[in-house]
Parts: sequence; structure tokens; C-alpha cells
Amino acid sequence: MSEALLYSFRRCPYAMRARLALGYSGVPVRIIEVSLKAKPAEMLALSPKGTVPVLSVDAQVIDESLAIMQWALAQHDPEDWLLQGDPAVLALIAENDQVFKHHLNRYKYAERYPEQPMEAHRAEGEVFLQKLEGLLAHRAYLLADHPSLADMALLPFVRQFAHVDREWFAGTPYSGLQRWLDTLLQSPLFIGVMAKA
Repeated sequence: MSEALLYSFRRCPYAMRARLALGYSGVPVRIIEVSLKAKPAEMLALSPKGTVPVLSVDAQVIDESLAIMQWALAQHDPEDWLLQGDPAVLALIAENDQVFKHHLNRYKYAERYPEQPMEAHRAEGEVFLQKLEGLLAHRAYLLADHPSLADMALLPFVRQFAHVDREWFAGTPYSGLQRWLDTLLQSPLFIGVMAKA
């Protein structure tokens, strides 16, 4: 395998989850931190849409975060993050990416969406948080007793939602979700992928 290059932006949740899977799989990768105001020409040549993450490896370009995660796990998945192909994994990620992310954007950037108050956007997002809390009622992770692709794909987005108003989140009844989030944020894997180069 030739050297893998990942164009990334440290705080982007999509880039974050790609780095988590690459870090977990142990694939050697050189990370190029991108300034979103001055995207490198090499990255734009590989992926004209101009969004991170972009993985370039062995003459192929993968520019969707979930596809990068799946590629990394196809190389090495020592703890069965794929849960042997359980369809619940991709179903939960799709709900996050298509529904929860929509409400997260409107909650986090409520001033851009003045049609509804911030609390209304938060309440819409909470529907998904309540679902996650239910999944965590009897186990430490969303779909298994160990982290899976679903946990790592959702982590950056739940983190972002929690950080919009930390005091509010700390006061919610989502004790399972709070524990899950704290556990993953304190994991060596997450700390490692968030370290500033």
C-alpha cells in the first residue's frame, strides 16, 4: 500500500470520524490539516467538491467520511466495529446523518434559522438523543458491549450537540448518553486523533 494521505480539518465532525476509524485500524496515514479558507489545490484536484475529509490511497480517492471509515475497517477491524455486518449499524448512522445533523445545524447556528427559536431546534434533535439513551439503557455502547462503527460515526455529532449548551446537556436526564460521551471523549483513541500536530 502506498502512503495514505488524509486531508482533514481538526474540528470537522466528518473528518473526526474518519480519523477515528483510520486511527483504530492502524492504517499508516499522513494527515494534512486544511485551512477551510485556503483549501490546497492538490485536495481540490482530487475532490472538486472541496469538503473534508478526503483520503487518497493507492490511486483511489475517497471523499465521504463514512466510506473512509468503511475502507479503514476493511483493512483491519480487530474489535469488530462492523458487528459482522449488522444492518442496525448503517441504519443508525443514516438517521444521524440525514435527520439529527439537520436539527443539530439549526440548533448550533440558530441565528441563521430565525423561523424557530433555538429551543425548538434543540427539541427536534432531542428525539434522536432519546433514542440513543434508550439504546444505552442496558449496555455501555449503542449496539454492542464494545464500541462499533455506529458509536464512532455518531460521536462527533453528539459531542457537538452537547457542547452548544453544556450546562443544559449536563442537566438533562440522559445519564446513559452522558456516560457514553464522557467515556469516548476520554478514550486514548479520541484524544489521539484530536491532538494538535
